[in-house]
Amino acid sequence: MNPWLPDAAALSRPAYLSLAEQFAQAIQRGALATGERLLPQRQLADLLGLSLQTVSRAYEELGRRGLVAGQVGRGSFVLPAGAEPRAPYLAQRSREAVDLSILKPVTDQMHLDKMREGLGWLADNLPPPAALSFRVNSVLPAHHQVAANWLARGGIDVPPERIVITDGATPAITTAIMTAVPPGGTLAAPSLTHHLLFPLVRYLGLHLESLPLDDEGISPAGLDKLARRGNLHAVYLQPAGINPRAIVAGADHRAEIVAICRRHDLTIIENDMLNSIIVDRPPPYAALAPERVLHINGFTKTTLPGLRVAYLVVPERLATAASNRHLVTNWIATPVMVELLSHWILDGTISGLIDWQCKALAVRHRLAAELMSGLSVRTHPQALHLWVELPPNLAEDEFVTQAHKRGVAIASGRSFRPCDRPGGGAVRIALGAAGIDDLRRGLLLVRGMLNQTAEPMLPLI
Repeated sequence: MNPWLPDAAALSRPAYLSLAEQFAQAIQRGALATGERLLPQRQLADLLGLSLQTVSRAYEELGRRGLVAGQVGRGSFVLPAGAEPRAPYLAQRSREAVDLSILKPVTDQMHLDKMREGLGWLADNLPPPAALSFRVNSVLPAHHQVAANWLARGGIDVPPERIVITDGATPAITTAIMTAVPPGGTLAAPSLTHHLLFPLVRYLGLHLESLPLDDEGISPAGLDKLARRGNLHAVYLQPAGINPRAIVAGADHRAEIVAICRRHDLTIIENDMLNSIIVDRPPPYAALAPERVLHINGFTKTTLPGLRVAYLVVPERLATAASNRHLVTNWIATPVMVELLSHWILDGTISGLIDWQCKALAVRHRLAAELMSGLSVRTHPQALHLWVELPPNLAEDEFVTQAHKRGVAIASGRSFRPCDRPGGGAVRIALGAAGIDDLRRGLLLVRGMLNQTAEPMLPLI
């Protein structure tokens, strides 16, 4: 039986969408079965007389729809119907493995004591509306002013009414995307980005376009080229250390991106979850282009994971829309956590926790620099992770599986890509997820595996 192939004569413009739709229909009717490997992109391009870029974009569209998944070094495969993306981290802590898979700040007993102390303060000082009211305006007005004062320390001058307080980064990202991109619209993001972005965009029925990277983040030329095609509404950025490669984009690079977005009237969604922990960071996008930036500023990555509150700064023209989107998806941030955060900002606890985090990360980065010396590693002195590039003969998922079997959990780089793209693989190693001794053991284990990769690894039984 001959394998199914698309019909080049039936393609319409834009060709990549028409090609993706042919694949989608073939998968739906069973002509392409679950687990079946698609032809390599270059081979299919030659067979159909199409450009490699067209086929690559079609495969990317199939990945965006959740119909196929790419595996570096192996190809693209048809997913089961209704397949959900796998998280890059362990769903629950493994007793057998050092868990360096989930991105979190360094914590110790002090953080637990501080939270218990804070909850004790809440027990004695909780205002009635925080426990008894459903009305946003009766619970949060004073906290919006605290938020505005906090953001001003980072160079963002915004009136309190243009801040949406959310239960952490994920509700803020959801609200921002729903505000910036209309139904059926298109969002652009770096080719390495937030792992939750892909399923979120798919669930919202939006299109996701992948942008090429340079040494400071997205390529300005790539963004300009994509915007010139039309139908692009917004771009999602992680410009300060929280992105997979731990890059902090420079001031000139940011200014160039802003100029392109102004020229094409694009909205910028800026995920700045490391914000004040990044020493000497350039001005955020929200300070450079307040008229078009939705800025996300949070605390779970810089203080302690249980403090699930984030500030979403919105342009004046989008303030009502953002408030409405948050209202229908989350209604209101958890008042008791917002109360605790404001108290901690005012009494200096938050600043103290951030200073502690900077010092703790410095110790871990020194350890990582010592143990991973000579390997291809990307990071930043205040980042929470390492991005370790793998030799060409190693597949990311296989390396992650073998590492777990040997006693350390790490994240596959594939989880941070919208689609299977050419180039070397990588893994992400979290620096704050484990104690210092376990971190040392995990890094040594990964280094040992990388030093033994002159030939492909045999699977463990």
